[in-house]
Amino acid sequence: MPPELAPAALTLFADRLDLAAAYAELLATDGVLRGLIGPREAPRIWDRHLLNCAAVVERIPSGASVLDVGSGAGLPGLVLAIARPDLTVTLIEPLARRTSFLVEVVERLGLTRSVRVFRGRADEAASGSSGWEPISGDVVTARAVAPLDRLATWCLPLAVRGGRLLALKGSSAAAEIEEHADTVARLGGGDAAVHLCGVGVIDPPTTVVEIVRERMVGTARSAASKRSRGGHARRR
Repeated sequence: MPPELAPAALTLFADRLDLAAAYAELLATDGVLRGLIGPREAPRIWDRHLLNCAAVVERIPSGASVLDVGSGAGLPGLVLAIARPDLTVTLIEPLARRTSFLVEVVERLGLTRSVRVFRGRADEAASGSSGWEPISGDVVTARAVAPLDRLATWCLPLAVRGGRLLALKGSSAAAEIEEHADTVARLGGGDAAVHLCGVGVIDPPTTVVEIVRERMVGTARSAASKRSRGGHARRR
């Protein structure tokens, strides 16, 4: 870790900093070798990835169930689980080589009680399929996955009513909100808001678009009793 980042890392990870460092090492080694992290990203894992993701915890309520869509190498889902042991996190990822990495990392970091891996698409997780119960959660996260209209289509059905989508975005956040407001509303989402997370801790702060699921629309799950709130499954 670059020395100048140590204060921010300690603030965001506190007594779990050693666990975050172990994850950073796995990203910089196995993650690069297996093509989940680009070689040029290895020197920037702390500032560009871990701290950027960890700052989002300020938008997540205590004890929440979190679903991370398109988790890839575990960003931001695994980082959130490391920074906040009170959370239960499901990493949703369709590609086998990525889910294999995620399962291994979860086991090596000793996070099997709070983190599970779902191999499949977001729509499969939301609707359920052979052998699976539908999954829903209090918070749905996504980072560098797709424009806001597609993110809302994939992620809002995974949120419980009153739950929220937290999309990590860049400078395009405000423009995307304006462009895709109709799609978000049609999917039952409220007015999108932009939040800067980690102000005074990291520079630049993390830009997050937050959308609350105000209404249940579309192909909702058949009955609340059949939902697996914050539940987890893996393709057999």
